[in-house]
Amino acid sequence: MAPAKRLAYAADFKLRAIGHAVEHGNRAAARKFNINESMVRNWRKQEYDLRQVKQTKQSFRGNKARWPQLEDKVEQWVIEQRAAGCSVSTFSIRLKAAAVARDMDINDFGGGPSWCFRFMKRRRLSIRTTTAISQQLPNDYGEKLAIFRTYCRNKIAEKKIRPEHITNMDEVPLTFDFPVDRTVERPGTSSASVRSTWNEKSSFTVVLGCQANGQKLPPMVIFKEKTLPKEKFPAGVVIKANTKGWMDEDKMSDWLTEVYVKRPDGFLHKSPSLLICDSMRAHLTDTVKTQMKQTNSELVIIPGGFTKELQPLDIGVNRAFKVKLRAAWEHWMTDGEHSFTRTGRQRRASYATICQWIVDAWAKVSISSVVRAFTRAGLIAGQLTDSTETDSDDDERDAGMLDAEIAQLLNSDTEDEDFDGFVEEG
Repeated sequence: MAPAKRLAYAADFKLRAIGHAVEHGNRAAARKFNINESMVRNWRKQEYDLRQVKQTKQSFRGNKARWPQLEDKVEQWVIEQRAAGCSVSTFSIRLKAAAVARDMDINDFGGGPSWCFRFMKRRRLSIRTTTAISQQLPNDYGEKLAIFRTYCRNKIAEKKIRPEHITNMDEVPLTFDFPVDRTVERPGTSSASVRSTWNEKSSFTVVLGCQANGQKLPPMVIFKEKTLPKEKFPAGVVIKANTKGWMDEDKMSDWLTEVYVKRPDGFLHKSPSLLICDSMRAHLTDTVKTQMKQTNSELVIIPGGFTKELQPLDIGVNRAFKVKLRAAWEHWMTDGEHSFTRTGRQRRASYATICQWIVDAWAKVSISSVVRAFTRAGLIAGQLTDSTETDSDDDERDAGMLDAEIAQLLNSDTEDEDFDGFVEEG
């Protein structure tokens, strides 16, 4: 005999049955709606949830927590963090849940994005955020895009420049704190302040470089100090300092000497090369142009306001790097060892710790992400793609991060620079 088909009822139907049961009793409601009395009793327990969902929703199956005690502890942690003004992201929730699972000897707890989504739904938690305003491109941007791409392709074809000699460099402005304007919070809360180490305005710069074959150059970090911090820094990163913590002519020269020239097959300057930069003034000085000529390299400047369309690092690499860097900071904020000032403020991470985060985050950005970014920029003949194409690479989309937040992070500080034209030899 075939098993009876299990029926699903819409929320509207269940609420009508509940209303009849309140007035006439569970048994009467079961007879009127031709259902089992036990169903009416269960629905009455779910009345609050039923009134919160769409009236066409037909089931709450799968909404029961497998580890309710674990979720109780994680929920309590979220409440405590928010009471202290700390930012709570879905990533930090997953980290905390994994730690609680270890303490409770739960070995089969995955704690993935889907679990976090269900946990927040069960505990009525949501994400508070603001709307990011995107940049408006000029009316003739399509023509300028085509001109720039054609210029690059012609140079590449003319000098027979191989992918491993096509480099993009960009400065990424960062702060010692990475709080965001969003946090997990209960609906209806009047405010959603976020606690940090009070170093959101203490800035520094990370200079990233990558090549069209996916090769990543060592990052250079410029701290806002008169002299180099006296700490033991990790290998794989170049440390610099100046009073502004930003790229200037001297630091651009340092990057060319200590990073660009030392790239694979770059020291002897035998192969013609292409360096693509934005229109920041530090990239356009006579000193930089002279150094570029000495390295058998062409310097190509992206028009101001077009980095989101033409700069590979902005298109598909910086985002992946920042996601991983924020994950390291959140892990440190959640589980790291901290010290405090006499006034009770938490001290920021050390220079060396931050540099280790940078090295690790940069190493985790995949080769495929870099190659795809150059492809999407349309700088290589025959590989032009729609720049609005959705990138599905897992490196660039952490399940605990949302697009609005990442878009906020990628605002460039060099977009307002004037475009002085492409840099030619001679």
